[in-house]
Amino acid sequence: MNLVKILRAGLPMACLVFAQPLLAKDFRVGVLYWSMNIAGQVAMRAGLEAEAKAVNREAAAAGLEGVELIPHVAGDGEAGIEHQIVQMRELIADKVDLIIVQPTDNAALALPLREANAAGIPVVAYDQYISGGTLAAYRSSDNYQAGFLDGEYLSSRFPPTQELRIVLVEYPHVSSTVERVDGFLDALAGLHRPYAILKRYEAVEPVSGAAAAQAILRDFPAKGGIDAVFTVNDGGGLAVVDGLAKADRDDILVATVDGDPSSVANIRSGRLTVIDSAQFCGPLGAEALRAAYGILLGNKVPTYALVPVFPITRETLSDYPGWAGPIPKPFTKPWPSLEPRWAGVLRVVKQ
Repeated sequence: MNLVKILRAGLPMACLVFAQPLLAKDFRVGVLYWSMNIAGQVAMRAGLEAEAKAVNREAAAAGLEGVELIPHVAGDGEAGIEHQIVQMRELIADKVDLIIVQPTDNAALALPLREANAAGIPVVAYDQYISGGTLAAYRSSDNYQAGFLDGEYLSSRFPPTQELRIVLVEYPHVSSTVERVDGFLDALAGLHRPYAILKRYEAVEPVSGAAAAQAILRDFPAKGGIDAVFTVNDGGGLAVVDGLAKADRDDILVATVDGDPSSVANIRSGRLTVIDSAQFCGPLGAEALRAAYGILLGNKVPTYALVPVFPITRETLSDYPGWAGPIPKPFTKPWPSLEPRWAGVLRVVKQ
């Protein structure tokens, strides 16, 4: 009933409240973060939450629903995996409008994801995938590209026919780190680089990284026994570099992933690390939030898309803008490569 009809009908002015447009109610979005001890993940959270603020400003100006974030942090290790299962089920019971999750484990959240599917709650995963159930959208860094860039650059630092003696510091529990190892080894194979994996260790955060460094030194005490170490992230990798550097193991070259400022400083000073394939952590978090908001508005968004990574080396240091971006322009790599042109574009894998 419009104002003229209300007045003509002689209804009380209190009825005017029903004649006014209702204010848009914000969508309630549960956000499950993994760790606040891994610097790259902290940067992803910052990018996600900054994008939420931007979305809310735009929504307010357009008279649309905004987003209210309900954040939870799982924590590290096995305890973190168990915490995140409980946290996701709490959000489902709370009947939030959507869940954004950075999974602590690919398999552990499969059942909670199916429970969210049954409850009609869309789930957007970022950084890691969930093996089971249906995701409304998935956003990640191009982790395969990260490993591939590390492998081809590391290969360029040695004579073409030399067999590389490699130690892997990996984390086989989440898709992102598995994909990095796959890309690394595929690059070596594609370049026909002979290599031998001497040993594998597991680390993804500082405590396990420090333990891996001590184990490497114990298992390979003599200089010249290892050519290179590949670490799947800076969360554990920086502690590996610290341990090796303190033991004066400058005979080892390190390739890693993430783009932590401390790792960039190591490249700049020539302290073991020679390449760090950097995530654009802020833009990755922002992409997850944007995808989630599009889904909430009923828009069609790509189901699966990858944010590019940047190869930080002594040759490219001046072109790297940092975790927050912006993503640099394409360039030709100054080392032998199966893909000579680096193109910094979002890669849509599945619409």
